[in-house]
Amino acid sequence: MTAFRHEKEYIQLKGMLAEMATTATKMVAESIKSLVNRDQELALSVIETDERLDRLDVDIDEHCVKMLALFEPKAVDLRYIITATRIITDIERVGDHAVSICRESIRLAEQPQLKPYIDIPKMADIATGMIHDALEAFFNSDTKMAFEVIKRDDMIDQLHDQVMRELLTYTMEDVSKLHTVLSLLNISRRLERIADHATNIAEMVYYMVEGKIIRHTVIDIEEEEA
Repeated sequence: MTAFRHEKEYIQLKGMLAEMATTATKMVAESIKSLVNRDQELALSVIETDERLDRLDVDIDEHCVKMLALFEPKAVDLRYIITATRIITDIERVGDHAVSICRESIRLAEQPQLKPYIDIPKMADIATGMIHDALEAFFNSDTKMAFEVIKRDDMIDQLHDQVMRELLTYTMEDVSKLHTVLSLLNISRRLERIADHATNIAEMVYYMVEGKIIRHTVIDIEEEEA
């Protein structure tokens, strides 16, 4: 009976984490959709969804505390629950960044569009993919997939730098475009931070599986994979 309940609680935890991650990545995708389509109603809808994400954050945290109290887990099981409590912090912040993108989208929809959006949607696709894969790595205890997520962060950084350079040229040509440029720079920065949160999750997966903290550490990824 105890073993069955133990398994049931872990399955419930996985389900809530999957729901939270799906909600957050959908918020990011729709925030960018609201930007591209200049859809203020969609942006407002995403902002309202943040309350659901916050509730999931609290529910999962309480569930983890209950599991710690009931089962007194050790070793890998303990690291699994600790990792879950840290993952939800990163996912909740992903939702906060999506909300900030929507607020910028609402403002930008009231101004002439500066340029076609190409790199920013590309950044969003990569960042949401990173979140998805980081959670898959967590569910499957897959350190190789976790390292693949970490490597993709460089792609986001390069795109952010490219967006920043391009937008700054618009400001140099016409200072009246400054507010629009700043809004787009903020969106690009938010996407970069979302990718950083995915990287954090991937690093926690390595901690969960190996018991080794690699945060703030220079890693030879190919050596680790071998």
